[in-house]
Amino acid sequence: MGAASLSANAGSLISSTEYLDYQLPEKIQKICTERDNCPDIEVKYLKSNHSWIDNTVNARIDALVVNSKPSESGARVVKTPDDVKAALDEFVTSQFAEVPADSVFVYSLMVTPEYLGHVNDFELFEINSYVFTGGAHGMPYSEYLTFDLTTKKQVTLDDMLIKGKKPRFEALAHDAYKAWVKTVADDVSSYEKSWPFVLSDNVTLTETGINIRYQHYSIGPYAYGMPVLSIPYSQLQGVIKPQFLPARLSNK
Repeated sequence: MGAASLSANAGSLISSTEYLDYQLPEKIQKICTERDNCPDIEVKYLKSNHSWIDNTVNARIDALVVNSKPSESGARVVKTPDDVKAALDEFVTSQFAEVPADSVFVYSLMVTPEYLGHVNDFELFEINSYVFTGGAHGMPYSEYLTFDLTTKKQVTLDDMLIKGKKPRFEALAHDAYKAWVKTVADDVSSYEKSWPFVLSDNVTLTETGINIRYQHYSIGPYAYGMPVLSIPYSQLQGVIKPQFLPARLSNK
């Protein structure tokens, strides 16, 4: 998605990224240098002129890093910066515990934020991650984050919706799902039996409407990627609150 911009009011945000300062454990560095298969770690943090946005985005990045390898006990909570380093140490060490000594196989972990632009007073970001620990392919992940500059709070789908209108929004999303299915399958009803529609709350504002992002395997096989369903603003009048609509529609 390209950078959205419906208003100059929020244009004051300046954003960049900075790399996490992480060094492989000395023992792992020695082993992987000898084998020429050092794990590939690339974690970036958001650095903008709005520290409250940075704090939320970077906390989410930390959570994705700490949970980069599945845990039987469920998602782990980040309490200190040391938790992030410990999780990375565990991630890179596991490569050499699980992979034969003569393998050139390399674990990979990438997490980075991207600034998407703004719509009205809402600043839009996306966090992308990629984890590869073997198998046929790695696992990409994408998560939208929306921030209200007027309230200095993160905005969710439920915040955008007018009370009682979630069923209507879900129906519009289902229609968008059916339109998407027609681009990848011949018959919608048979496809939906294998990959039924579910409503995702992973949404962002765009110049033309609301985009809904799905992860791999949510509504389709891995080969179909991470589908994005789009609902135009013209269908969202009376469904989402006026402040989330372009001025030309919110005043009607």
